[in-house]
This record gives sequence, C-alpha cells and structure tokens, in this order.
Amino acid sequence: MKLPSRLLPVAASALAVAAAVAVPQAVPSLSSAPSTSAAGPVAVQAAKHDDFVIVGHRGASGYRPEHTLASYELAARMGADFIEPDLVTTKDHVLVTRHEPEIGGTTDVADHPEFKDRKKTKLLDGVATTGWFTEDFTLAELKTLRAKERIPATRQHNTVFDGHYQIPTFQEVIDLSKRLSKELGRPIGIYPETKHPTYFRAQGLPLEPELIKTLNRNGLNRPDAKVFVQSFEVSNLKALDKQLRVPLVQLTSSVGAPYDFVASGDKRTYADIVSAKGLREVATYADGVGPSKDQLIPLDATGKLGKPTTLVADAHKAGLVVHPYTFRVENTFLPADFDSSVNPNDSGNLFGEIAAYRKLGIDGLFTDNTDIAVAEEKEAR
Repeated sequence: MKLPSRLLPVAASALAVAAAVAVPQAVPSLSSAPSTSAAGPVAVQAAKHDDFVIVGHRGASGYRPEHTLASYELAARMGADFIEPDLVTTKDHVLVTRHEPEIGGTTDVADHPEFKDRKKTKLLDGVATTGWFTEDFTLAELKTLRAKERIPATRQHNTVFDGHYQIPTFQEVIDLSKRLSKELGRPIGIYPETKHPTYFRAQGLPLEPELIKTLNRNGLNRPDAKVFVQSFEVSNLKALDKQLRVPLVQLTSSVGAPYDFVASGDKRTYADIVSAKGLREVATYADGVGPSKDQLIPLDATGKLGKPTTLVADAHKAGLVVHPYTFRVENTFLPADFDSSVNPNDSGNLFGEIAAYRKLGIDGLFTDNTDIAVAEEKEAR
C-alpha cells in the first residue's frame, strides 16, 4: 500500500505548552512517587511543527523507564508526533508493551518469590535466553510487577523511578494518546512494533490478530488514522498489508536477517532488503523503511561518521518514507564526532548528529530524547 500524502504526519498547530510535566502515576497507591527527574528537563515546549516525524522511542526513555505510561506521556508533552509501544503478549493473549518478551531486565520480577519458578531458558529467535517471559504470565500477574530502568549504568538518573510504574497494555497506551491529543490540542500518534512475531506465533499466541482487533475496536484501522505499524520481520507485514489500512514500516538492521527468513531458509539479509532492488519489493507491501542509522551513514575506523550510503535516495525513489533509529544523547550511542568527553555516559552533541542525518533527507527519526529532536527541528527551520 502506497503512502498517500494525507497519511504523512499531520502538522500540528503552533501551540506552545510550557508547563511542568507531571506524569500520572500508573499505580494509585504510589501517589507519592517522584514526578520529576533531577537530571531530566521538566519544562518543555510542545510547539509543532512540519511534516518531519519525531517518534518518542519507547516514550521518552532518556528520562523515564521505557515503555511506561510516564515515559509515553513525557514524550508527547515534549512534542513527539508519535509514541512507540513495542508489543508482546501475555498468557491470556493481551497485548502489553515491553521491549522484549523477557522481562527480567525491565521489571522487578526477580524480587517476586511467587514467580521464582517461572524463570526459564527459551530459544528466542534461535538464541538461548534465560529469564521471565511475558507469555508465562496472565495480565493480572504482570500488573503486580513494576518497571525499572533497562540500562541503569548509563541512565542512573532514571533509576529514581524504578518501582513506580506498571506494565501498560496496548489499550492503555491508545487511551493515553487519545487523552493527550485532546489536552495538547494536536494529534498524538501511535507507532506500534510487533516484537518477535514468529516466536509468538509458534507458541499459539500470534500478535497480529490482537493488533488488528485493537485498532479496529478503537476506530484506528483507517487511512487517516495517525498510526504506523512496524516490524523487523517481513511475512507478518505482508499479511497485515491485506488487513490494515494504516501505513506499514519495514524495520531493518545493519547486521543479520529477518527471523522469519532465517526460520524459512530464505538466505536474504537486511542488507539485501535495503538494496535498491530490495526496497522496490518493500514498497509492494509497506509504506516506509526504518533502518538502523548506521545503514545511512556507516562509521569509519575511528568511530566517526563515514560516507553516506544511497539508502535514503533509493527508498524515496521506491516511494518509501525513511525513519531511522535510534538517536540518543549519551556519548556511548553517538558517533565519535559528537562525543563531549571520554565518559560514555555523559551527554554529547545530539543536535549535531541529528543535523547530519537530516541533511540526507530523512523523513523522521526515532529518539529517546524528544525534547532535543524538537529543539533541533525548530532551529533548522
């Protein structure tokens, strides 16, 4: 399905919201939980914008534990066009938002003795993975857990929020986006990703039927809905293209191959997908491509930005929009050109990195630091 111009992000009204961010507590009994981070900005501008897409990657995960309602809300208030929930499923087949089905690193499940026997080793896309998996818990059981920061060594300031937020359902994220759209006076879109679809399908818990039902139930399966659906796999996007009326985005990586290709014996890799020929095929079932940013500008031997590839031009020639990932402020995630110090956890020049990639003509980006992306866009106008 080709992306009609009306499906491009809606330019928001010039509404400036400069107010302290008071994110709602997901757990009423923890109403005394802190609502601001000493390290993160609390007064933000939500003035928007042109058709450049800014996606709050797992919310505002540079400032709150990822995939929490607090993180999604902060991203929206900072000016994100879309918030991005990664979708996995529970044992009772409810879609919830976690980066991976394994939740030992993003929740306090290890501190719950009643779930000690749920710890298992499973093959997750062919890789032996040990921990606790969402599909072994009912929604009610998952709701007894609390989220925590996934990379505490890098984002120690986020750990002050550990234990204060629940795991949201996909429906709760949609409800939040509707509420914030009304409150902020501009549409807050959702950009869900189906995580490990082949893995969940093999367990009899396919993600796609529940995704379709949820979008239908909320009136979001329509061409003018502010929704993108994305996946690192291919076969599920091809199937979804027959049932969804919203734009689809093929995610890619600088290494490896889609797991559904691996499982079926297809020898093609992500490198094949982002070739000019591969992108023309992507355009037969999807409307955009979400590459790793180093597929657009590989790093040289010194860790600095090298020579840009032709991916953006090739994708545009095929009729695809390009939304690369992930733009983060810490030195450890930045090309060496933009490091501020030798400390990998210090904040570097994310403004400079975003500007370098925007020169390529990208149509949007995924970022953990929405406020910086919005500010860079404002400066660039």
